[in-house]
Amino acid sequence: MHLFIFLFSYPLLILISFLPYKILYLISDLLSFFLYRIIKFRLKIVRKNLTLSFPKKTLNQIINIEKKFYDHLSDLIVEMIKNFSISKDEMLTRYKFKNMELIHNQEKKKKSTILILGHFSNWEGMVTIGSHLIGNSYGAYTPLTNKYYQKKIKTSRQKYGSFLLSRYKIFEFVESLKKSKDFGLLGFIGDQSPKKESKSYFRNFMGVKVPVFTGAERIAKKYNYPVFFCKIKRIKRGFYEAEISTLALKPLEFKKNRITDLFFKKLEEQIKKKPSEYLWTHNRFKYMIN
Repeated sequence: MHLFIFLFSYPLLILISFLPYKILYLISDLLSFFLYRIIKFRLKIVRKNLTLSFPKKTLNQIINIEKKFYDHLSDLIVEMIKNFSISKDEMLTRYKFKNMELIHNQEKKKKSTILILGHFSNWEGMVTIGSHLIGNSYGAYTPLTNKYYQKKIKTSRQKYGSFLLSRYKIFEFVESLKKSKDFGLLGFIGDQSPKKESKSYFRNFMGVKVPVFTGAERIAKKYNYPVFFCKIKRIKRGFYEAEISTLALKPLEFKKNRITDLFFKKLEEQIKKKPSEYLWTHNRFKYMIN
């Protein structure tokens, strides 16, 4: 079944990806209307997430954010499709980085680093960071159920010097990286929703108490890797700026969960400033504590 889906859809996506951006964004406008007005794609979850996160906003204000969010989501979808055929040079003109010297300073010491970000703006474009590093970048991800698409996506990332790393093998890989005396950047999407377990770390996120992942912090402390945050900002349609800032140069000096707290504080600041660019279709509050 997965092979059939791949053989049917992939050639179509490739053809669409060759369309100029002007046409793709016209498709995005139609897609936004279709997702929001016609099929109401995950609208109940989006409404619930926004209402929980912004309890003081009126219904009209929530609806206004919703509309802008679906516009943003549709742009992301067509931009992800474009990534199948876009050249490396063009992608690098559309996704700029700021303060990369913070990571370069660590690379010059042959030291691995950790970069944490959230599902904000165009996080997919972060794969281009590998083109700006001395070493490689490794992005933690959850493997796709469709192995054919997974292979294509992994291959497309590698042209930027970025490699996908299954989140189930993170610790194993980092241990091998250390033994080889090599170095690289380990990228984490830090706002995933882990299952509610007794050992989970619970904290407020947008005013709602939920379990949060602490894997990036635990790796940082185990191997004494400096930790950085990435703030992504949309400049205009199809163009983004990713600004690097320091979370913890000496992670061993931080109390347990402090680095994780600092990450969520920065992410919340982004979301509150421009709520329409966060991924509200994700059931982030599934395991919240009332």
